[in-house]
Amino acid sequence: MSKLGRVLVAMSGGIDSTVTAMILHEQGYEVVGITMKTWDYANSGGSKKETGCCSLDSINDARSVAVEMGFPHFIIDIRDEFGDHVIDNFVDEYMAGRTPNPCVLCNTHIKWSALLKRADAMDCEFIATGHYAQLRQTDAGRWHVRKSADDKKDQSYVLWGLSQECMARSRFPLGHMTKPEVRQLAYDFGYEELSKKAESFEICFVPDNDYRGFLKRRLPELETQVAGGRFVNIEGETIGTHDGYPFYTIGQRKGLGQAFGQPMYVTKIDADTNTVTLGPVDALVKNGMMVGGATLQKYAELPTEGVEFVTKVRYKDPGTLSRVTQFAADRMEVEFYADVRGVAPGQSAVFYEGDDVVGGGLIHASR
Repeated sequence: MSKLGRVLVAMSGGIDSTVTAMILHEQGYEVVGITMKTWDYANSGGSKKETGCCSLDSINDARSVAVEMGFPHFIIDIRDEFGDHVIDNFVDEYMAGRTPNPCVLCNTHIKWSALLKRADAMDCEFIATGHYAQLRQTDAGRWHVRKSADDKKDQSYVLWGLSQECMARSRFPLGHMTKPEVRQLAYDFGYEELSKKAESFEICFVPDNDYRGFLKRRLPELETQVAGGRFVNIEGETIGTHDGYPFYTIGQRKGLGQAFGQPMYVTKIDADTNTVTLGPVDALVKNGMMVGGATLQKYAELPTEGVEFVTKVRYKDPGTLSRVTQFAADRMEVEFYADVRGVAPGQSAVFYEGDDVVGGGLIHASR
């Protein structure tokens, strides 16, 4: 038994998770590799060959590294768990006129839960992933996520939902590294092909990036049911028809199917009336929002009068200084100190204090 402990490493077969396992193995941890089968894309009717973490090639890549480095590797099938929570929620959110972020839901409710469950079964004290993020513990003993050293790869935004228990047992070896450094390390370990491996930026169960097609395959009668909805302007006047409200997202400009004489953006989606509101880019501007399902990491609670944080409303959002007021255990009101465009219900709002994640939640409504 290693003095550092036994760690269960989530290995997708990609460069980040593979280098994570290599680093921990070299540091002296007793590593156990695990690859989670989340989705069988080959049977989903998509237009692209199965790729990414669920493909046979990726599973074999993960296993071969484990064999070569001398630590055990296991494959677990969590397709039912993943489908029931992540995919069903993905479909339900679009059907409610919201824009989901499945990676957040997967991390919070599926990936860590599955890892901790298997870690306990395999007598592993820790779990590890290839996320570009760091973990810190406050003087008060609370764990929180912190931004990665690589601004371009930072994944702290999708980890706001992790619980104190999850973070206490997690390891993120890549948090202090940049992507070029990770590639160089793979090369130094003798894995030249791995060091050049491309990465995927797609949702794992929609690898062709066609979420409309995915919804149609999941709900065969959807296209007929929602066809002929109304486009309206910000005054509520009908200016055209559309294919159905689930096929549009807040901030969308391209793919509207018709011209309006000026650039028009989706500013509101009403699922009850199958209405999509369009307006000029300025109509996307919001100065506040309501957030639900919130989780706090760095602090147990916020001051009743509110506190200033930088709030991100999407993954690549640089963030905006805001006042965040907690008015229920899991509900926040956010007032932006500058105009923010494209606040989309269903997406995550994440609060930062410097590089530290204070917490986050799901955007319920903007104003």
